[in-house]
Amino acid sequence: MGPQVTPLSRPLIEWTERGLYCSPGDFYIDPHRAVDTAIVTHAHSDHARRGSRRYICANSSVGLLKSRLGKNILVESVEFRESFILGDTRVSLHPAGHILGSAQVRVEHRGEVWVASGDYKRDPDPSCEPFEPVACDTFITEATFGTPKYVWNRSAEHGRSIHEWWMKNAAEGWNSVLFGYSLGKAQRILAELHGRATRPIVIHPTITELTECYRREGRALAETAEFDPKAQEILSGDLILAPPSVLESADWMRRLGQHRTAFASGWMQGGSSWGRSRAYDHGFVMSDHADWDGLNQTIRESGARRVFVQHRASGALVRHLRNLGLEAHPAEDLALDRYAKLGGVTPSLFS
Repeated sequence: MGPQVTPLSRPLIEWTERGLYCSPGDFYIDPHRAVDTAIVTHAHSDHARRGSRRYICANSSVGLLKSRLGKNILVESVEFRESFILGDTRVSLHPAGHILGSAQVRVEHRGEVWVASGDYKRDPDPSCEPFEPVACDTFITEATFGTPKYVWNRSAEHGRSIHEWWMKNAAEGWNSVLFGYSLGKAQRILAELHGRATRPIVIHPTITELTECYRREGRALAETAEFDPKAQEILSGDLILAPPSVLESADWMRRLGQHRTAFASGWMQGGSSWGRSRAYDHGFVMSDHADWDGLNQTIRESGARRVFVQHRASGALVRHLRNLGLEAHPAEDLALDRYAKLGGVTPSLFS
């Protein structure tokens, strides 16, 4: 039996106007604004922002972070599961399975263990490190797909499905334009197609440097060729990877010749209104976030007695967890004035 833990009067990780803040360690996690010390869970732009004096991330995320924020930023990198001291806290990063280098942040202080998940997924992905559960007292979880209607087919063979769609289009004289986000989704598609593609996959220029970051970290990706914006059109049954934003450029789309389109995203499940409104010819349900089952599995495996939910804070996941007997709250309840009404933290798993 370990030492008796005195519940903290304020949250170990607070909700502030600058983002999640750990006062005993004096650092922020994925801050919204410039801060002194920022622990960055991954390099997507809604988690990694410019202007902070010092960044801390997982080793495999450094190249991506510098690509996004600038080569001259001050970055300190750590191995996954390697603990380090910040102020009065012990911190470690653990794989989140979202994109290359994505991390959960484990923070320990006075016997309390909190974990901030960042974004994560539980499905296999050859382009990044697989998710690892982390035991904690309090878990701050994402919930991008935090409703029961989002359940992925875990036996899906994404590479095979995409390749078959591409080959069918090519046989009928069409190019195939597959839309996916430039960081993470594009590289996952390239990893899924490694060993299947028999010709280079044409990629939008915004994807090129990020893809090279993956290759430098040893990830096996299909061969690529950057799209030449001066080319009149592509005529040979190619697969073109591009971010969804290029749909807004009629000139760019015109250069792709006769083509069919598809979008790779969890939002394509069930023919969501988001997907239909974009009028894609095809959809691949391929998400880099946990589905409903993955969220619940992760919360169970964490052993957390208290859960704070980001993104869909007032939605189905909070209600569901409360029905299971857990203390569940929107992440905004980590603000000092709201947290005080919750009565502090529950007893530690380690007491």
